[in-house]
Amino acid sequence: MNKPAILSLLFLLSLWTTPRALQAQHGDYPIHPILFTSVKLSDNFWAPRIKTNHDVTIPFTLAKCQETGRIKNFEIAAGLKTGNFCTEFTFDDTDVYKIIEGACYSFQIFRDPALEKKVDSLIDLIGKAQEPDGYIYTNRTIMGDHAHEWAGSKRWEKEEDLSHELYNIGHLIEAAVAHYHATGKRNFLDIAIRAADRVCADFGPDKLHIYPGHQIIELAMAKLYQVTGDKKYLDTGKFFLDVRGPGKDEYNQAHLRVVDQHEAVGHAVRATYMYAGMADIAALTQDPSYIKAIDDIWEDVVSKKIYLTGGIGATGHGEAFGKPYELPNMSAYNETCASIANVYWNYRLFLMHGDAKYYDVLERTLYNAFLSGVALTGDKFFYPNPLESRGQHARSPWFSCACCPGNVARFVPSVGGYFYAQKDKSLYVNLFAAGSAQFKLTDNTVTLEQKTNYPWDGDIQITVQPEKTTAFEVRVRIPGWAVNKPMPSDLYTFKDAYTEQPKVFLNDKPVALTLQQGYLVLNRKWKKGDRIHVQLPMPIRRIAANPKVEADRDKLAIQRGPLVYCAEWPDNKDNRVLNLVLASATPLKGNFDANLLKGLYEIEGAGKSAARVNAKEITMADAEVKLIPYYAWAHRGAGEMMVWIPEKPDASQPLPAPTVASRSKITASHRTRTLMSLNDQMEPKNSNDQSVIFYHWWPMKDTVQWVQYDFEKPAAVTSSKVYWFDDGPFGGCRIPAGWRLLYKDGESWKPVKNKTSYEVNKDAYSSVSFEPVTTQALRLEVTLPKDHSGGIMEWIVE
Repeated sequence: MNKPAILSLLFLLSLWTTPRALQAQHGDYPIHPILFTSVKLSDNFWAPRIKTNHDVTIPFTLAKCQETGRIKNFEIAAGLKTGNFCTEFTFDDTDVYKIIEGACYSFQIFRDPALEKKVDSLIDLIGKAQEPDGYIYTNRTIMGDHAHEWAGSKRWEKEEDLSHELYNIGHLIEAAVAHYHATGKRNFLDIAIRAADRVCADFGPDKLHIYPGHQIIELAMAKLYQVTGDKKYLDTGKFFLDVRGPGKDEYNQAHLRVVDQHEAVGHAVRATYMYAGMADIAALTQDPSYIKAIDDIWEDVVSKKIYLTGGIGATGHGEAFGKPYELPNMSAYNETCASIANVYWNYRLFLMHGDAKYYDVLERTLYNAFLSGVALTGDKFFYPNPLESRGQHARSPWFSCACCPGNVARFVPSVGGYFYAQKDKSLYVNLFAAGSAQFKLTDNTVTLEQKTNYPWDGDIQITVQPEKTTAFEVRVRIPGWAVNKPMPSDLYTFKDAYTEQPKVFLNDKPVALTLQQGYLVLNRKWKKGDRIHVQLPMPIRRIAANPKVEADRDKLAIQRGPLVYCAEWPDNKDNRVLNLVLASATPLKGNFDANLLKGLYEIEGAGKSAARVNAKEITMADAEVKLIPYYAWAHRGAGEMMVWIPEKPDASQPLPAPTVASRSKITASHRTRTLMSLNDQMEPKNSNDQSVIFYHWWPMKDTVQWVQYDFEKPAAVTSSKVYWFDDGPFGGCRIPAGWRLLYKDGESWKPVKNKTSYEVNKDAYSSVSFEPVTTQALRLEVTLPKDHSGGIMEWIVE
């Protein structure tokens, strides 16, 4: 196959198009992607981000893989170096695979022989690390019988649990397919085929009946089938779905057969990778039971379990979906990888059904939850993406579990491929950005050119340029947010009335706004230079959550166009935002500031700030409230942030009245950003209330740890109480084995003379009274349990 033919089959990131030779024999999605290599973005929003990903994110993450030993693991496994497995997790091989995949996409957009050479050297290394029978898993190759405890004593033994062997191979295959389509070289593809053949030889109806503990190989096997035409890969991918359940682990969606699952449960990334894999295999096999299941699950998510930002995975316990309407803000997990997987899943549902509602979710996720996960500079990341912060969150250049940076690196270059699609002579315009895309019809080539300043402006001009005059239809998506539908469910609704509708013109003549599945359909004989002009109103809108979402009651969120907004500390009074109130009738205005955070539209309005005089009295003061797009938060240092803004004082978090503790400087045996939780005066509902911040010592256990208040000035104190953090039975923290207080006397520490015993309570304060002492500092010394760690939610001194 020559290179142009190869490129014509190029996959999107975690998408695929079916080689036309296979379509007659096997199924396929009815709608097909327009490959990102056929889309040229020239806008001021996405094009710079794609360039930053190439210039910064990919080389930065590759350097981190070198620095942290991820590449060295392959060198040791290949026998080129000696030593033990260098990194913490058994799945660390995948970080290298994902970044290679992203590089393969990126050097098709930006010619970069040096990057291609680097990728070739890594592929050569991976091939040398592969075992002779095709198995590849550097931890076991290096450590043999002493492999990581997650890996078990032999191959596949703990695959359903924590080994991630198939997860590693899945990402290897995805990277290899990307490399093959990008370059035409078979070296990496052959490595992947050997690994996949090992999997096919070991798993199946008459072999190992084991499901993947972390899904991705289902997607990868569908891709490999697409490239090779070898049906055993498709069959094995389907086997990995059908072997799940019933009665196994809900955490990784094995509690039921996949066709019997109708609600989203468990780990959000694993789940949405699986749902995307089910879509791929359903399209290839035309299995309606898969389609029914993922359609039902999608309805469950968009009506009960998705954040306004498009983030999914409400809880840090298992990085999982929560219960229906369980959408806390400060403890929202919303892993960056889950946002990427949510895009994959919604895109496939669109390819299957052709309904714009899936793009309403995809666009919301893309512009908000996903973009929050990567800094404007391209070299810092969020793992969770909360909707509220007291300053405990900050972007990081890397993580010990570094799945998110590599996923960003491979996702961003493919973004252009999500803008357009095609079904026979129907051309879909799904997203908006200046640039062009080329479509191939049976007897014609059509170029669509967009001019727009989206997402800052809703004016979109599309010029149709067919090589010759011919009939076809152009389907332009009219976003749900532009027709008073922020989410395709009743989970979120616009609070304010707005009646202006989008306007559409064809060659300057108005077109009636009649929508089919969310699309304006223009079917005619097109000639060069025909113009479609779309005007999407972009007022500043207030959004309310369904009353069943307890965390958002009496609060409103602000949205303009596809962008959700937040209040952040640098822009607001006293660098505080959690005490702000913005009444629903307050007029809001905005303007574009080209100098703020690489240029953005900011919003402001007259609000109030709440402060507590004492336990019963709250005062309100005038405060100008300023908002920025959510994706841009946490670029100016750590501090308070809030998406859902109270419209009533009772829903706000008033600035607490000062106390001895709140004025104190906090130090500890183990310093973290969440030390601030000790004296923030936020009252927890129970010992596992993760809607407020908490401090913990995990993973330390069976040790003595301490926290300390240094008072603003010497103070007389007589009692203290502590609210312990305990996330049992599934988490790693429990109430302590014991505790005591010491006060500073000159340069020495002395225990207080307690008058009552030291209580150790769960879900309530633990108190102690002691003989009065006047001191400059008080230390809380904690004995952690033998088998668990511990933590503190609030420490009060009186």
